[in-house]
Order: sequence, then structure tokens, then C-alpha cells
Amino acid sequence: MKRALYLDDVRTPLDIDIWEVVRSYEELVEVIKKNGLIQYDFVSLDHDLGESAMLEYYNNVKDNFELDYDNIKEKTGYDAAKFLVNESMETGVRMPIVYVHSANPIGSANIMGYVNNYYKNCGREQACVRVQIPHKIEEQFLMTPEEE
Repeated sequence: MKRALYLDDVRTPLDIDIWEVVRSYEELVEVIKKNGLIQYDFVSLDHDLGESAMLEYYNNVKDNFELDYDNIKEKTGYDAAKFLVNESMETGVRMPIVYVHSANPIGSANIMGYVNNYYKNCGREQACVRVQIPHKIEEQFLMTPEEE
């Protein structure tokens, strides 16, 4: 049975029967290496995976529409997209359909551009798009009124 992989550090899709959730770039790599890229029909990526990525979003992207990867310590969904493309190229396994569910518009565009360029070079439809997947935020990541 084919599967769908969902990369996000705080969100969990509501339809958990469809999605296998991974919380970091490293976990995504581990799962793909273990199961093989061929096992996945779909992968949905968040861009900002950690505190420094969120700080970059709130300090630069949100108000200034600028994204500086030098300010981000963690691997991002963009790094995950690069890994998926490299894995497809190295193994010869067809790349699954990649979606982006990130709220970060610049990070989303970077992922979509990278993946769609690969699809184009493979003679495939440029199908990487930004989507909204119904989700919940895990309780441990919800802010209390004092933190907001």
C-alpha cells in the first residue's frame, strides 16, 4: 500500500489514516532511507522547522518579505525538497507528488520552484503546489496568553 508523508514540526493532519507524520528533516531522511521513496505517492512539506526558522519568518519574511537562510540553524522543508530530488536522481525512483502546506510564502515558493524545475526536467507536469491540509496544532506547541 502506498503512503503519504507529512513533514511538520508542530501541525498534525486531521486525516491521520492517510498521512505518516515526521517532525524534522532528519526524521524525513531516516524514513525515506528505511522505507524507500517508491513507497510514497505524496509528500507534503512545511518550510519552517524549528525556532530559528520561525524567528526568521516573524523578523524578516512576514513584514519585510525577505528570507535569509543564513539566519536559520535547522534544516528546512526546502532542504527536504532538495533531499527528495537527490534521492530520486540517485535511485532512479520516480519522485512522488510534493505539496507545500507552509504558511511561509517565500519558503513555499522556493520549495515549489525547486521541485517543479525537477519535474519539468523529467518531462512531468509541474504539480508541486501550495495546499491547505486540515490540521491541528499539537497541545505542547500552543502558546498560553502570557506567551503571546
